[in-house]
Amino acid sequence: MTDHDTPIAAAPPAKLVPPPAAGLSMRDLAIRYGFLLLLVGMLIYFSIVTSGFASPQSAVFILQSVSITGILALGVTATMVVGGFDLSIGSVATTAMMASSYIMVIMNGDGLTAIAVCLLIGIVIGLINGFLVVYMRVPDLLATLGMMFLLVGLQRIPTEGRSIATGMSMPDGSTADGTFSPAFLALGRHRFDFILPNLLPVSVVVLIALAVLIWFFLEYTRFGRMMYAVGSNERAAQLAGAPVNGYKIFAYVISGVFASIGGILLAARLGRGDIASGNNLLLDAVAAALIGFAVLGVAKPNAFGTAIGALFVGVLLQGLTMMNAPYYTQDFVKGAVLVIALVFTFALSGRGKR
Repeated sequence: MTDHDTPIAAAPPAKLVPPPAAGLSMRDLAIRYGFLLLLVGMLIYFSIVTSGFASPQSAVFILQSVSITGILALGVTATMVVGGFDLSIGSVATTAMMASSYIMVIMNGDGLTAIAVCLLIGIVIGLINGFLVVYMRVPDLLATLGMMFLLVGLQRIPTEGRSIATGMSMPDGSTADGTFSPAFLALGRHRFDFILPNLLPVSVVVLIALAVLIWFFLEYTRFGRMMYAVGSNERAAQLAGAPVNGYKIFAYVISGVFASIGGILLAARLGRGDIASGNNLLLDAVAAALIGFAVLGVAKPNAFGTAIGALFVGVLLQGLTMMNAPYYTQDFVKGAVLVIALVFTFALSGRGKR
């Protein structure tokens, strides 16, 4: 076999897509729609056993709680599309939150400057991650894990591990007298009323906009389709003349920028730079991205599935909270759901076989 045979051999056989007239077996239906049915069943169950779960206020709270996780998960999805993975997203988000707080509270800067700096941080970190993976040949998990630890330490150095809030005492004995810009805080606290009166948070609008943007980009643009090609068969993409290295680095830049946006929204919601607030962002975002593999049985990273995965995680946690389930059981339940999703994706469909 020659190198030019590789793209042909790597192409999925046509028989994997059943003709409409042939119908679907029960197994195919379970793989394609099982997870969506599980989501619907969970909504019905929580609506019955908990009072107030089906209210508009509860729905808005769920969407707001998953908005930041969903944005980070969309960034992870971009790296998974090119066959990579980004473990630094949680620390990037926390770094952006701390940086924006530092600029406004300690340096007396404005909100626009804080946002610009945070986005620049995301771009730079994405470029560094991509450079380590592509040119230094560091495995993606190790490169982004190292970046995660680096950022965890770096974000605590300026304040010696203190959270940032107006009136805090600095290590040199001075007092931080800066305040958060009202326009900046509106990003995390303002609610629109053009659909439901005062019930649609800005962060949810940002999540929906980014989800639609990345979905359209990956599914309907040549650039996005080439990113899928790189993740599916890097060698074939190279033979087709695609700048593989550029696509992979760009995916990590997307992840860094999305994580920074999540950090900006988190700072705007809290009104402070809390060093511990981003602890669960990584695990929840990764769970949402992996759950997305099971949505409609696509068995590949995709923006629509990731958004549904984030919604699923939010519904699950909100329902357990309203049922007064112990907090220490929530991670166990999330893990069990993730395992079920992966079983639907790989074991039942057989797509995990090489």
